[in-house]
Amino acid sequence: MPRLLPEPGPQRLLAASNLVYTVGSGLYLTAGVLYFTQGVRLPASQVGLGLAIAGVISLAVGIGAGHLADRHGARGVYAVTLVVQALATAAFVLVHSFWPFVVAVCAAAGAKAAGLAARSPLIRHYGGDRPQEFRAYLRAVTNVGVSVGALGAGWAVQVGTLTAYQLMVAGNAIAFVVSAVVLVGLPAVRPEPAAPGPRWVALADRPYLVLTALDGVLAVQFKVLTVAIPLWLVTATTAPAWMVSGTMLISTFLVIVFQVRATRGIDTPAAGGRAYRRAGVAFLVSCSLIAFTGGIPGWAAVALILTAAVIHTVGELWHSAAGFEVSFALAPDHATGQYLGVFGLGAGLADAFGPALLIALCIGWGAPGWLAVGAMFALTGFAAPVAVRHARLAAGRSDQRQEDVVDDLHDGRVRDGREGHQDLVPEQV
Repeated sequence: MPRLLPEPGPQRLLAASNLVYTVGSGLYLTAGVLYFTQGVRLPASQVGLGLAIAGVISLAVGIGAGHLADRHGARGVYAVTLVVQALATAAFVLVHSFWPFVVAVCAAAGAKAAGLAARSPLIRHYGGDRPQEFRAYLRAVTNVGVSVGALGAGWAVQVGTLTAYQLMVAGNAIAFVVSAVVLVGLPAVRPEPAAPGPRWVALADRPYLVLTALDGVLAVQFKVLTVAIPLWLVTATTAPAWMVSGTMLISTFLVIVFQVRATRGIDTPAAGGRAYRRAGVAFLVSCSLIAFTGGIPGWAAVALILTAAVIHTVGELWHSAAGFEVSFALAPDHATGQYLGVFGLGAGLADAFGPALLIALCIGWGAPGWLAVGAMFALTGFAAPVAVRHARLAAGRSDQRQEDVVDDLHDGRVRDGREGHQDLVPEQV
């Protein structure tokens, strides 16, 4: 990383708030499911169903929260989402049956999606000339925070008691509160004036919606390392089980070190489209390598899986950098929160349905399924530059129409002024 800390000021406050938040997230991401299944003793099928319901419900929340952030100030809206997430997470300790569990996880998931959208105008405003690069820096910070949180979660899992799990949940909620407190020191961002046109302009931007869908398909790759590879490794290969942690550690390290650097050459939407294409090819190569790890000696499986994990993470760096670039560059300033809320729908759908898709293809179908998933990523990557080109053209036309509206209003005022002046001339004479 070119620097460990941003310059003192808003960027450092945002980074600090994000670090505290992700330490708490790391606690839950690592052992949240185990808390409900091993601590609360809910059936795994009910936990899976509840999480799926929460994922679907949270999809639309980000758009509304992003719009509120655009119109009423991003800092306040984002802080509220953090407080709601803290309260919803704290309520996990009161859960003892299915429906209270559903209510709590829906509130937490909705607040999380809302916070991601509400934070986007802050990143754009305080991110300097290249908010995409600052967004990449925050992703690196996220991986650091999640890694620290995972250590605390490991202690709770090792102890295995309900009290230990509840302490983990309490730590998660406290981290969200501290993150909100840090955020209060951030100077407020004055909302951008609304432009003429429909209120939900992002939902009417079809080229941007197409990009959102393509990014969502590629976002399924985030579940490859956390769902598909662990299951494949323990059920279809002779590689040791510790490789599950090994692949995650390698990926996390590479993201922390190289995510900011990966954005340097991706500074236009066209470059973002090309990065999507490279990412799709990288995912195809990594999935193809994993497809050949079944039934081979353990040492060979370890070598192929580690190589695939590195190649996959390189693709992940390109995919993330491309998403940062096109999502910000093609979103108008006055609707950043709303547009980024819409863009988050793709990742939300991947979270909700990606695990089931990968399990059905990669685990259920085996090696052909891995090749099919890799082909899906590659085809999506090759479609992305075309979609980016259409979105750029549409954004250009939209900007021109807005300029025309402003010019027409200005011309109308001038014309009205001239006519009024002409009416006054005879009387003055």
